[in-house]
Amino acid sequence: MTVRTSRRVFVTAATTMAAALAVAACGSPQESASGGGDAPVKVGLVYSQSGPLATYGKQYIEGFKAGLDYATKGTNKIGNRTVEVTEVDDAGDPAKAVSAAKDLIGKGYKIVAGSTASGVALQVAPLAAQNKVLFVSGPAATDGVTGVNKYTFRSGRQSYQDVVTARSFIGDAKGKKIVVFAQDSAFGKSNEAAVKAVIGGAGATVTSVLAPASATDFTPFASQLSAAKPDLLFVAWAGTTAPAMWQTLDQQGVLTRTTVVTGLDIRASWPTFGAAGTKISFLSHFFDGAADNDAAKAAKAAVPGGVLDLFHPDGFHAAQMIVRAVQEGGDDVDKMVTALEGWSFDGVKGKLTVRAEDHALLQPMFQAKLTGSGDQLTAELQKTLPAEESAPPAVPMKG
Repeated sequence: MTVRTSRRVFVTAATTMAAALAVAACGSPQESASGGGDAPVKVGLVYSQSGPLATYGKQYIEGFKAGLDYATKGTNKIGNRTVEVTEVDDAGDPAKAVSAAKDLIGKGYKIVAGSTASGVALQVAPLAAQNKVLFVSGPAATDGVTGVNKYTFRSGRQSYQDVVTARSFIGDAKGKKIVVFAQDSAFGKSNEAAVKAVIGGAGATVTSVLAPASATDFTPFASQLSAAKPDLLFVAWAGTTAPAMWQTLDQQGVLTRTTVVTGLDIRASWPTFGAAGTKISFLSHFFDGAADNDAAKAAKAAVPGGVLDLFHPDGFHAAQMIVRAVQEGGDDVDKMVTALEGWSFDGVKGKLTVRAEDHALLQPMFQAKLTGSGDQLTAELQKTLPAEESAPPAVPMKG
C-alpha cells in the first residue's frame, strides 16, 4: 500500500498526531461543527494510484484537487478549517482498500472517498455504515452502491445510467436480440444486470458473453459474438486490455455485422479504435466539450494540460459534496448525510441532484460519436440526456 502526500493539502503522520491533539485542545465536536473551532478537516482518499485502473485514478485525483479549489474559492478551507487530505493507493484490490479505510477510520477520519473500482466500493461501503463515517464513492459504476446504506454516496454515474443512454440509440427494443459483452467482474456483471433490467425490461431478449478479467486473447469471444447475430451488441469494458479487445472485434468483423454501443472511454483509448471508432455508437459519462458551464471551465483551467477527461468530474463532484457536507454538518456525520440528501448543485456535467431516498446521483448523460481517424479522432456531442431521463429507479435504503 502506497501513501502519497502533497504539500498543500496532505499531511504527514506527525502532523496528523498534532491535529488530533489540537481537536482535544480546541473543544467539543459541536464547537467545530458550528464554526467556532479551527481543527483541520481530515479527508481520506482511497483509490487506484496503481493497478489496472491507475489512469482512471489519476483523473479522479486531478478532478478532486480542482473541485476542492473551486468549492473553497481557492482557500483550501471550509470556514476557518483547513482541509487536509490523505491519499492511499488500493491498487484496485478490495482487500487493500478495506485495510486502508479501516486504518483511516481508526485514526479518526470521518470522511472517506475514492473507489475507482466497483469491487472496491462494494467492500468499503459496509465500513461506512458500521463506523458511521461519510463515504463518497468515485468512478465505481456498480448499481449496488446506490441505496447500500445511509452513509454511502457516489460522485460518479452508475451502470443503469449508462444503459439508459445506450437504449436511446435503438428506439423500440421490443423483440430485438441484445448481447452483452463484458468482463466477469463486478463492473461487468453490473452492466449485464442493468441491460437485462433496462433493455430486457423493454421487451428485448438479452444474453451475455463474459470474459475473465485476465483474458488477453479475444478471438474466441469475437467468434461467439458473431455467431449470436445480435441486433445490438452492448460492450462494457474497463482497464488496460480494452485496446486489444477492440482490435480483435474489428479484425473479426464484429463491428460491421451489428450495431455496437459502448461507453466512450478515456481519451488515451481513442486512437486504438482507428477506423473502427466511426462504426460505434458511444454513450458518454463525460468528455471534454460535453458541457460548458462555470464548473467545467474551472476544472478545465485547473487540470494538468487543460483538457478534461472521463473521470475528472467524479473527483470534482466528490470535492463539492464533501465541502457541502462539512459546511452544513461540521463534524457530525449524520448532519453531513442530511446536508447531502436532496442537494442539487452545478457540477462539471451540469446540474446534479443527490436523490434523498437512495443517494443516486441524478445527472445528465451524453450521446457522442468519433470523427477522424488514428490519433486524430475527435468526440462530438450528439445529444444530452437530461438527468430525469437517465435516472435509475429508486431503491429501498438497505441500512
